[in-house]
Amino acid sequence: MVKYECKLFGFQKSMRILVIDDDSKIADYLKSNLESELFAVDVAPDGERGAYLGRSNDYDLIVLDNVLPKKNGLEVCREIRAKKKGVKIIMLSALADITTKVDLLDNGADDYLTKPFSVRELVSRVKALLRRPDALIDEVLKIGDLEMDINNREVKRAGKSVGLTRKEFMLLEYLAKNAGRTLAQMDIMEHVWDAELDSFSDTLKSHIRNLRAKIDIGRKASIIQTVNGRGYKMEKD
Repeated sequence: MVKYECKLFGFQKSMRILVIDDDSKIADYLKSNLESELFAVDVAPDGERGAYLGRSNDYDLIVLDNVLPKKNGLEVCREIRAKKKGVKIIMLSALADITTKVDLLDNGADDYLTKPFSVRELVSRVKALLRRPDALIDEVLKIGDLEMDINNREVKRAGKSVGLTRKEFMLLEYLAKNAGRTLAQMDIMEHVWDAELDSFSDTLKSHIRNLRAKIDIGRKASIIQTVNGRGYKMEKD
């Protein structure tokens, strides 16, 4: 049986973020810092590509620059909201005037950050937006004798600590939060890695293999099942 221990101000870290910015140095810097916080991050270099990705995919949050080639941030924001997407959006802009801020917030942005900005402040605002209730967020997840402390990034099996890499933890968290469901390989890769990962690579298989080696020691059956031709599944019991 899956059992959750919830706290009001906890928040789920293995989420998917889209960064839309034409400055490759800023985009890469944001991607690196957000990934260090256990987010999976995609990057779009212009408004047209960003609007397409934002409309087509289910992101948890979008970091959107206001001044972009092909389509500006306001246009991108409007297009995403027109598709009834409830994704949270943080706008970035060098313009600090009240009129610009109000216009962007009135057209669907959830928050606004003026350039230049501190990446620490941006990460803090990302976390604050993702904490805004949808519902209570799990901090400790238990499946049988497996226990995951999400905020402290700790895993235990039968009371013994299990050391995982950052990606292994993200993978296990995604499987655990969807316990009982068969997850397609592509879905797992999109939520734990980013869109640039080659879907034909052995990255997922090798991470599953490493996870099993660490969390299934001394057990005949793995808590992570392979569903032939479909993907992977973690049982609830």
